[in-house]
Amino acid sequence: MNMMKLLKNEDAFTGLEAAIVLIAFIVVAAVFSYVMLGAGFFATQEAQRTVHTGSQQASSSLEIIGNVYGRTTNTTVNATQQGYLEWIEFTVGNTAGGTPIDINQMLVTFVCGEEAQVIPFNGSASIKGVNGTSGKNNETGARDAIIAAANSTKEGAWGVIMTYNDIGINATNATENRNNLLEPGEQFVLAVAFPRNGEGPTVLTPNTRFSVNLQPAVGAAFPIKKTVPSSLYAVNII
Repeated sequence: MNMMKLLKNEDAFTGLEAAIVLIAFIVVAAVFSYVMLGAGFFATQEAQRTVHTGSQQASSSLEIIGNVYGRTTNTTVNATQQGYLEWIEFTVGNTAGGTPIDINQMLVTFVCGEEAQVIPFNGSASIKGVNGTSGKNNETGARDAIIAAANSTKEGAWGVIMTYNDIGINATNATENRNNLLEPGEQFVLAVAFPRNGEGPTVLTPNTRFSVNLQPAVGAAFPIKKTVPSSLYAVNII
């Protein structure tokens, strides 16, 4: 029986296989390059977004101008009554190079011990709402309106009681042109009336520590941490 040996010549297939392998490598490299470029573009966009957000946050900050005044009609001068702090007043402005801040959208929170509460903004009691109203067309009228709103709701209230250097305001029609957009160069005087302790006074008796946090819609929060003076007068620097 003759054994036949089958001989194969693979010379023709060597070039084809090499071409296939080369094409496969090129395709894989192209896909890998596309993925790496896409990841690089995404990382670059995220970095730009982070930088822009950080710049916006840093440029949208408040600062306190001058002192913080604590005020009350229930002083400790009369030993027969318990004195407590009713509201605070302070002036705010933009930091250097800051962007305008919409005061209407600012969140004000009150923290005292284990109590934490959001104090609502009362636009109708602020100077914008009472400006031009009979008997309430000045800082005193706006302050009285805010305190009255705080006493009636027991939740507290805050608002703008005076503005300085209003940009773009028309002196002949200040009521219509006034706004609560705190722009560079402007200063707003805010009054924050504290929540009531049920039907009684506020919890801010002498030597009590508290914090009022101002959180703009965009930007870092500004905490005001103070202690109620041991002796309370009608007006106190705290």
